[in-house]
Amino acid sequence: MQTLIRNGIVVTEAGPAAADILIDGETIAAIGPELVVPESVRTINAADCYVFPGGIDVHTHLDWNFADKKTSDDFVTGSKAAAAGGITSIINFTNRRAGQSLYEDLLEWQERAKPCNVDYGFHIIINDYNDSMIADLPKLREAGATSIKLFMAYKGVFMVDDGAMYNIMKEAGRLGFMTCVHAENGEVIDRIIKEHLERGDVDPVYHSLSRPPEMEAEAAHRAIEIADLAGAPLYIVHVSSAAALEEIRIAKAAGKKVYGETCPQYLALDITDLQRPDYEGSKYVCSPPLREKWNQERLWSGIAGEALDTIGSDHSPFSFEEKKRLAAIDFSRIPNGVPVIEEQYGIVYHHGVQEKRISLERFAEITSTNPAKLFGMYPRKGVIAVGSDADLVIMDPSRTRLLSRAYQQHNTDYNAFEGKEIQGVIRHVLSRGEIVAQDGKYIGSERRGQYLHRKPANAIMGRKQ
Repeated sequence: MQTLIRNGIVVTEAGPAAADILIDGETIAAIGPELVVPESVRTINAADCYVFPGGIDVHTHLDWNFADKKTSDDFVTGSKAAAAGGITSIINFTNRRAGQSLYEDLLEWQERAKPCNVDYGFHIIINDYNDSMIADLPKLREAGATSIKLFMAYKGVFMVDDGAMYNIMKEAGRLGFMTCVHAENGEVIDRIIKEHLERGDVDPVYHSLSRPPEMEAEAAHRAIEIADLAGAPLYIVHVSSAAALEEIRIAKAAGKKVYGETCPQYLALDITDLQRPDYEGSKYVCSPPLREKWNQERLWSGIAGEALDTIGSDHSPFSFEEKKRLAAIDFSRIPNGVPVIEEQYGIVYHHGVQEKRISLERFAEITSTNPAKLFGMYPRKGVIAVGSDADLVIMDPSRTRLLSRAYQQHNTDYNAFEGKEIQGVIRHVLSRGEIVAQDGKYIGSERRGQYLHRKPANAIMGRKQ
């Protein structure tokens, strides 16, 4: 089937330009002004609208278990929410069970993700290192899962020590993997948490106060130096503070292969949200935590100045009912995570483009092109070009919309941005040529997502690569 997107302002990393886009089947067949096509071709009028490459969220936790707690979104509801919000591809983190090899972990998650409605790939978490795990990396590369994740926090659950990090990064770098790192000093944070609890500091705000930005910055610095010594490209996930951002900026200036991601919650929420009464602050518990508001402008400067490369949602949703129940005991029991997969694209457009912090082309880079390049999907994904997948977002910049649980597609019992009005309404979302969402509702076919067999990260992205 052919589809023509007519009269849109097409936005790529090269900038905006008026053009039509002809889609043939799943891919883009032609781009240009006033394309001539048969009258029988399905036409979408995008007059006065921007046409962006489909959003790519490389940081999701769909269908996850944390001990006896399960995220409220699986691959069905989470992917429908993603599509409704302009996200056409995701990379989800696995959560290996004890006794599994890394390759067995991948196979299990490929099976679990089959109901997904957008295209999907996986980062493989290595959470209790031994030498046999490194031996599995070539099999993962062959299977197109070319990124791993290491934690520097959550001792006894996910955390690996510095020696293990070095060994893993060295082999991962040799094979062309991207290593993602959760950068917080878990050893020190655990002690600070204990000190707060002993003093009776139990409210949700102490989640942030027990995870100070200095411990994020210290861990980021340590991860950068270990990765550099190991010869491995490094991707630091969910950068929340100016202090951690500065470590990335310095490393980039020195020519080190380090890349930074931040999340919408750090750009639009702050520590005062954790202080909301009646345990409502528990809704906003995530790690790293929400910071003092002044950090937001520093993060936006990092996006505009390219110290930060991507936006990820870190979508890890739990019900408010569950969070509130555990918050009544103490902050350390509250499951970490904020529901944001559906809102992220609009939040970043509103605060970034509409409020003139970044350009249209920079928006396209950080939400789509850069994630595709860093994680081996470019140019199939992340760009509006002939031969690329027809993953497209048509946005009307003149309209506004209200963020609310009443309108959301994700399965959480609250909206982290409840009552916030944002500029820019996504009219249509296309994934491989199929209209999967319209005006905030998922309308695509079921189980339509495809596994993303990703290339190694040997050729690390540059500014306009």
